[in-house]
Amino acid sequence: MADTFKEIDVITAWQLLQQEQAVLVDIRDSQRFAYSHCQGAFHLTNQSYGLFCDRYDFAVPVLVICYHGNSSRNVAQFLVEQGFDEVYSVRGGFDAWVKAELPVESGLIE
Repeated sequence: MADTFKEIDVITAWQLLQQEQAVLVDIRDSQRFAYSHCQGAFHLTNQSYGLFCDRYDFAVPVLVICYHGNSSRNVAQFLVEQGFDEVYSVRGGFDAWVKAELPVESGLIE
């Protein structure tokens, strides 16, 4: 079991999502998430954490994304401390995701 998370760039994050049964969690506020988010992202909040734990096993790789890649580090470390085995913080956040022209969708998806 890892004792810390790893940082990855948005291209590597997208590749992991395509290759494995990984989950991307978006920790931005509800309004921003509803407006637009990475394709297939789970909106992780204090309120949705229980649902997230019910839905995903500790062995599933978790990719954490925020606005610019700063807040995601804290949440990634929190998830490691909760027992998730493979956790990544996405460098550059949603801003970098959009700049890389990776798939984005709008509307609440959980």
